[in-house]
Amino acid sequence: MNKLELAAEIAQKTDISKAKALEALNCALDSIKISLKKGQRVQLVGFGSFLVRQRKARQARNPKTGEAIQIKARKVPVFKAGSEFKGSIK
Repeated sequence: MNKLELAAEIAQKTDISKAKALEALNCALDSIKISLKKGQRVQLVGFGSFLVRQRKARQARNPKTGEAIQIKARKVPVFKAGSEFKGSIK
């Protein structure tokens, strides 16, 4: 399922237009991105949590040439599924 299909399903279940559903979905996703950028955790009870983790700088090898390269430290977004969500997939 992609974003447009998800918006169409939201529109069908809530009896609103697809455009309004897509706008609401985009707004929710933007809010999550903004919160993560601020370093905040976004927790959706029953679904899961979005957070940002810091990855350390490290040495790696270029698989093509075998040359050692340095990978910089960086922040990465992480999703941790909640137990209720995990249980619903079984």
